Amino acid sequence: MAEANTKPTKQSLKDFISSLPDQQTREDCAAIARLMEAATGSKPVMWGANIVGFGTKKYKYASGQEVDWPLIGFSPRKQNLVLYVMSGEDSHDDLLTKLGKHSVGKGCLYIKRLSDVDLPTLKRLINASVKRKKR
Repeated sequence: MAEANTKPTKQSLKDFISSLPDQQTREDCAAIARLMEAATGSKPVMWGANIVGFGTKKYKYASGQEVDWPLIGFSPRKQNLVLYVMSGEDSHDDLLTKLGKHSVGKGCLYIKRLSDVDLPTLKRLINASVKRKKR
């Protein structure tokens, strides 16, 4: 049975954020980290080189294989900040309509910068995602 390629590392969130080249991205990532830590009650853990995860959950594939994965997390990518807070494309539609400029994919919320979204709505979305995923 194969193992997941992306695993927790010893890299600190502070070192990761300080290594990001763009000041606005660093500030946005620090703010997102605070929201996610508050929502989960978990300290940030780096997963691989560029995913910041909070909490863990066992996921079971159709094959029966189980892997540990962050309950929620985020990753600054070249084009977007990717937040791993969705539970499918139609989850949290009520909050997404109030969020602001974003796009979604399977399991992901994409935003360019925090100034594009309504922060209280993002906070509610993160909290709702944690609650839903803990079921």
